[in-house]
Amino acid sequence: MLRPKIPTMPTPTGRVTPPTVVEPTAVVQASHTPPAYPTEPARPRPTVQLTPGTALALVGGGTAVVLVAGAVLVSLLLAVAITGASVAVCAVVLRSLLASEAKRR
Repeated sequence: MLRPKIPTMPTPTGRVTPPTVVEPTAVVQASHTPPAYPTEPARPRPTVQLTPGTALALVGGGTAVVLVAGAVLVSLLLAVAITGASVAVCAVVLRSLLASEAKRR
């Protein structure tokens, strides 16, 4: 049937020759054929211009975010600390009540 021709690997000679430079003698106009389908022109991307006012707004916004996040984290830590202290106080009161009940008997 059909057998493909497999190219053989070239054998290295050990010598490297630089490629030859061909200088054109005349300028040839390339004919440009339009594509078969209509192309959409590339939309220009909006550029972000950073003025001193916007830089100041960004810094202020970042500072506000950091302060709000810090306040939330500190309030969560404070809530855990208050809960732990109240549980400890309840444990001490219950222990005292149970000890006084045992002494009365």
